[in-house]
Amino acid sequence: MVAALQAAKVVGVLRAPSAQAAVGAALAAARGGLRAVELTFTTPGALEALRELRGRLPGDVLLGAGTVMNARQGLAALEAGAAFLVSPHLGEDVLELCRARGAPYVPGVLTPTEVVRARGLGAEVVKLFPAGSSGGVPYLKDLLGPFPGLPVLATGGIKPSEVPAYLGAGALAVGLGSNLFPRAALEKGDWAAVEAATRRALAEAGV
Repeated sequence: MVAALQAAKVVGVLRAPSAQAAVGAALAAARGGLRAVELTFTTPGALEALRELRGRLPGDVLLGAGTVMNARQGLAALEAGAAFLVSPHLGEDVLELCRARGAPYVPGVLTPTEVVRARGLGAEVVKLFPAGSSGGVPYLKDLLGPFPGLPVLATGGIKPSEVPAYLGAGALAVGLGSNLFPRAALEKGDWAAVEAATRRALAEAGV
């Protein structure tokens, strides 16, 4: 998981209005160069979309499920084809599930205490969330002071232009959402616009 995130550099956090929109948007973003997609459970029909995407996304695109709130959701996502799970919190039941299934889990953390708890329970990578509003790059640098080498996926309120600073500060990868998946494009089914937005955002991010 560490190597995959380092290679991708950007994870697209996709919250779509429907399963059909999620599939169209993810495929468009992949055409635009995105190499890691996190489809959130806040998307209606998320499991249906995961099943379809697993068969249609290029093999070099990492597909995961996000906003996984419990082990039940996590198991359903893994069975639908998710290669990794992400939560906004430290879900110990989800972590235990992933350990048993041999699947990567990226729990959400913010404080040093949460980092220690997550790592102690076996989390290989942690999601710093919400990174942008909690202090951004300076906070990440401060956090990595006592935790050098901590594998971090920074997510929440980050702009493409800020990605190089996060990576330079030590993040493995950065989560981007609406800059890759504009709401209007998702609602209209304008996949050309999603592909174009993805290309622009990745170029701005230096990826």
